[in-house]
Amino acid sequence: MPAPAALFEPTRLGDLTLPNRMVMAPMSRARANADGTPGSLMAHYYTQRASAGLIVAEGTHPVAAGAIGPDAPGLFTDAHQDGWARIADGVHAAEGHLFLQLMHAGRLAHPDFLPQGSIPVGPSAVAADALVHTSGGRVPAVTPRVLTDGAIQELIEDFVRSARRAVVAGLDGVEIHAANGYLLHQFLADNTNLRTDRWGGDVEGRIRLTVAIARAVADTIGPHRVGVRISPSNPFGDLDETDPYGTYTALVHALAPLGIAYLHHGETGTELDTAIRELWPTALMVTPLPADRDKPEAAAHSLQRGADLVSFGRDFLANPDLVTRCRIGAPLNEARRTGFYGGGAHGYTDYPSFAHPTGPNTSNTESGR
Repeated sequence: MPAPAALFEPTRLGDLTLPNRMVMAPMSRARANADGTPGSLMAHYYTQRASAGLIVAEGTHPVAAGAIGPDAPGLFTDAHQDGWARIADGVHAAEGHLFLQLMHAGRLAHPDFLPQGSIPVGPSAVAADALVHTSGGRVPAVTPRVLTDGAIQELIEDFVRSARRAVVAGLDGVEIHAANGYLLHQFLADNTNLRTDRWGGDVEGRIRLTVAIARAVADTIGPHRVGVRISPSNPFGDLDETDPYGTYTALVHALAPLGIAYLHHGETGTELDTAIRELWPTALMVTPLPADRDKPEAAAHSLQRGADLVSFGRDFLANPDLVTRCRIGAPLNEARRTGFYGGGAHGYTDYPSFAHPTGPNTSNTESGR
């Protein structure tokens, strides 16, 4: 059956008018060049999916130490900026809208792929009980080096510089990644942030870095170009938050006066979801509950619960024309595990579009990077 009509209504996001409420979620695909520069294959991938109301491009590190793995994209050199500019041009030519997610892996990086084998950084010297991706396979995480106050101040500037590059490259905005077990989430969680200085201790200290980065980026490129992603209670990367309600209501309360374009919230199925909807003043983007993720019917439920936008992950990965398929009730391609991370066009740009009775399948299998 077709998805609910409300999913295809235009909506405002900052200064943009989006043609529908379907967002392509940021998903790491590891298709950048070895130096982190996006190439032609990435441009083709995102342009294929430009019918989304908004694309939030995959997690992109603002500094070399923030990489999540081999072939992850960056945005801190002129070459990176030029690569993202080509992607923005392609998406805009197809009448799409594009934000880019700025993320730092923190303790989930690894010396195997960091410059000169450097040690990952984190809020405290607490290793994740987790495996991380390297070119040689999955290996145990290492104990991170503790960020000093001076290094934290420089980190804030790293995010600002990358956000400025994103705007110069022609992207519509940036999403600050404070979720999914990565560095800003590590500062939010009380099992990874054991600091007693102003960047830790109580809730006010643990939320300080996320708020500081959001404020600095908004002040630099304009709040209408900024979103923040959170995922309360998400245990990825060995995180454990003992009071997610207290942490995230405080964080949302502190972010709200900044007037940023949106908050991207991973639903928890608890009273926290309702509290966040009541506290948040601008657009609320929701990732449905994990059990329902990437299903059009789950999107309808999220809209009914007060979301303005709904993000879809693997369904956009496997269906470049997901908006059309959902609008007409066409069957969806299933995502293939092969090609999730790294490689060429296979499992990336070779998913077919729906074969309409009035026209041929128009999938493209370009293979260049």
